[in-house]
Amino acid sequence: MPEITCREALNQALHEEMARDPSTFILGEDVGLYEGSFKVTKGLLARFGEKRVLDTPISEAGIVGMACGAAMTGLRPIAELMTINFAIVAMDQIMNHVAIVRYMFGGQVKVPLTIRAPGGAGHQLGAQHSHVLEAIFMHCPGLRVIVPSFPADAKGLLKSAIRSDDPVMFIEHEGIYGVKGEVPEDEFTLPLGVADIKRRGTDVTIITLSRMVYVCLEAAEELAGEGIQVEVVDLRALNPLDMLTVLESVRRTHRAVTVEESWLTGGWGGEVASRIMEQAFDQMDAPVFRLGCADVPMPYSKHLEQSAIPNVRKVIEAVRSVL
Repeated sequence: MPEITCREALNQALHEEMARDPSTFILGEDVGLYEGSFKVTKGLLARFGEKRVLDTPISEAGIVGMACGAAMTGLRPIAELMTINFAIVAMDQIMNHVAIVRYMFGGQVKVPLTIRAPGGAGHQLGAQHSHVLEAIFMHCPGLRVIVPSFPADAKGLLKSAIRSDDPVMFIEHEGIYGVKGEVPEDEFTLPLGVADIKRRGTDVTIITLSRMVYVCLEAAEELAGEGIQVEVVDLRALNPLDMLTVLESVRRTHRAVTVEESWLTGGWGGEVASRIMEQAFDQMDAPVFRLGCADVPMPYSKHLEQSAIPNVRKVIEAVRSVL
């Protein structure tokens, strides 16, 4: 299989799905002429034209609102938000319209809308542009929340998201756009809401997603040198949340650590830890350890920013604490 970047994998998914289904179109700020802030929409305008690749005004509420209306009337829009931080401006549209329209209409209207948004910290972009908001969207019934890590996952999950009749919040970490990985050349999709075990182990289960998968895999490799075998479970989605895979893993290892880049208080790790303790308490040999971002606005200073975010050293310490 060829090795391509996560950015290229996402771009392939967009090209393939727009070619497959003429009702699919993309809209957002600078997605056309500029080909996206992170070049994920490269080549789309030239191939599909301005009627299906729409550069919009700077109005996230307008982008999501228009996309919601288009989805309700039978189209299959892909709305790109320049960063996840700007989703806050469109929160009324996302949580009070997109996520609940199908329910409010008793299933008579569907909203096959994919909202793509890059996010994540670690790039010295300051507190307003370093948000990790997947836990907020997880808290919204009716909205699928997909957070890929590897390039193949990103492509397969994006294709499934676009084909889904449910609205999907598809969150891409800015720090992994350039990461390379093997991606099948043949047509493929991945089911939404199925976790993937990225590394097998017997001593501790780490539950994580997005860029933290890479941090946890590096920590697991270092711990292997000490004879500690860590299993790394990549959730890949928060809604649907694949607790079956998580519970099967922790029942084998008897210990669990959750690692997230979002704030620790109110983060998704608390939900996962609670479900583990409710459903696998008797199989656990230690309490679940939760590791997340410090509960502070993200610092601009490089050293302070890095100290706020989970890193390899913190993951190793967390694993040791449950052994």
